[in-house]
Formats: sequence, C-alpha cells, structure tokens
Amino acid sequence: MREKKRILLVDDEVDIARVVTCRLEKAGYEVLFAKDGKEALALVQDKPDLIILDLLLSGEMDGYEVCRRIKSDYGHKNIAIIFFTADTADLKKISYIVEKFDVQDYVLKPYNWEELLEKIKKYI
Repeated sequence: MREKKRILLVDDEVDIARVVTCRLEKAGYEVLFAKDGKEALALVQDKPDLIILDLLLSGEMDGYEVCRRIKSDYGHKNIAIIFFTADTADLKKISYIVEKFDVQDYVLKPYNWEELLEKIKKYI
C-alpha cells in the first residue's frame, strides 16, 4: 500500500503545473504529471487517487474527451476528478459535464490554493 496519495495533474500550461506540483508535494502528495490527453490516459494506468484535469488542453484531446474516456473505462470510472480550468465562458457546460460524467468538482483559474487543497482533501 502506498504511503502517499497519488494525484495525476493534467495541464498543458507548464508554469502552472510546476507551481501546483510543488505545492502538492509539499502538502504530502505524490504527483504524476501529463501535459496532454494522450499522456493522461497512459498515466491513469498508474491508478491515481485523484485527477486534476485542465479542460482546455492543446493537442488532439481536450479535457472533456479525456474525462469521457476515463469515466467510460470500468477500471477507472471511480477515480475522483476535479476540473481545473480557465474556461469561465460557459459555466453551464462545465456544470453539465460535472454531473453527466460524475466528476466531483471544478476549480477555476486563476485558482485559490486553499480552495484547491480543500477540494482535494474532500475527495481523496
């Protein structure tokens, strides 16, 4: 059994990912990092306890598609997901996806560290 809870951080903004990773590690979490959807789907095989998923990923898959694929896989559908996004233009869409795919929550960028940490602790 792992001592530390494992979080998969999926974000194509490397500077943000570095800061979040550093803070998560200081808070006692093991962090896996993926910069795109393809890497995220590969790393989900390492069984993270929670996924922090950017919705506006560059590349062939956005965060919505990554979420859909994870939640449609029986072996991974129970992994907690928190959306992490700067896409504030359509909060109704985000709320709909949160409900439709059984996503636990979302945090808007620019993010509040205490809010993110509180939500992580709630679902991990």
